[in-house]
Amino acid sequence: MRRMRAIHRSAGLQSATAPAATNAMLVMAGTDFLLSMVEAGWAAKNGDGRKMESQLKAQQELGRIEQQLERLQALPGQDQDIRSQIQQLHDRIRDLRAQVSAHFSAWQKAELARNPQRPLMLEYVERIFTNWSEIHGDRGFADDHAMVCGMARFHGHEVAVIGHQKARDTKQNVYRNWGMTNPEGYRKALRVMKIAEKFKRPVFTFVDTVGAYPGLSAEERGQAEAIARNLREMARLQVPIITTITGEGGSGGALAIAVADRVLMMENAIYSVISPESCAAIMWRDATKKELAAQALRITASDLEEFGCIDAIVPEPEGGAHIDHEAAAALLDAALQKHFADLTKMTTQELVASRYNKFRNMAQFLRLE
Repeated sequence: MRRMRAIHRSAGLQSATAPAATNAMLVMAGTDFLLSMVEAGWAAKNGDGRKMESQLKAQQELGRIEQQLERLQALPGQDQDIRSQIQQLHDRIRDLRAQVSAHFSAWQKAELARNPQRPLMLEYVERIFTNWSEIHGDRGFADDHAMVCGMARFHGHEVAVIGHQKARDTKQNVYRNWGMTNPEGYRKALRVMKIAEKFKRPVFTFVDTVGAYPGLSAEERGQAEAIARNLREMARLQVPIITTITGEGGSGGALAIAVADRVLMMENAIYSVISPESCAAIMWRDATKKELAAQALRITASDLEEFGCIDAIVPEPEGGAHIDHEAAAALLDAALQKHFADLTKMTTQELVASRYNKFRNMAQFLRLE
């Protein structure tokens, strides 16, 4: 690793002092050597029980190499041969990145989705929306701090924003109830959706929760009824709805704000009716079989896109969204703009009918003639 960093510094120094043509060749040689080292290191680990840490390091190193290639492309005095070699290096990086990503198991994706350093809902709001104004309370019982709702602007459009809010330290986690929503949280979300419908404002929701709060107090106040009511009302809401699974989408607690026209999922997020640990405890009476359960549940973004449960996968920065919050928000912003533009072209009748049919036809694997 020290040798690789030294080569990075050497290439950068030469790029500042050597003539243009020689400069490009020297930087390319250094970049090619770095990439060869990463390729060799990855090949050496093949079949040897790769750990997530080594995969993340490989992705991070590929990111650094790609940055060096971008600097190389900006240098003057490049002929067609140099440009061709740069493209070949880009192709090698893309192929190796695909190999590395393909070896993340479902359980490793679950660990990434739960990484405490991943961007939280309000951090996405801060980077993607403007004029944020939070709305509190369900006008019936209390203000649930695990569900955050409000009004904002999205590239000049007035919208409503709703989502689960987790935290990083113990004090804030207690305040946010570890992102697990009580009935009043779902009722607050529905209240804001109805306000958005009244004023023709599209709704953006962000899902990141292990599930609805399972405590006795929540059940006494009508947890199941609150979730069911949200499912029904969202299915017929008269405005566009875009949902993004940013981290962990667990059980009906996630779906209660995810009956949407477009359901997006961050690349390393998970979405499931039950956590791998709980599934393993039920199926095998052994929570240590969580990795097997995660694989069987098919909880990753690629699995769910294949099944038609989500509409698109939002790429994350190299190494995961927790590595670079700004880049993660920028990638999500671009995806939201694309789908928002598509939905605003549809009439209200088309929107509601399409949403209804989307969820009615989901998970149909056997059709009887």
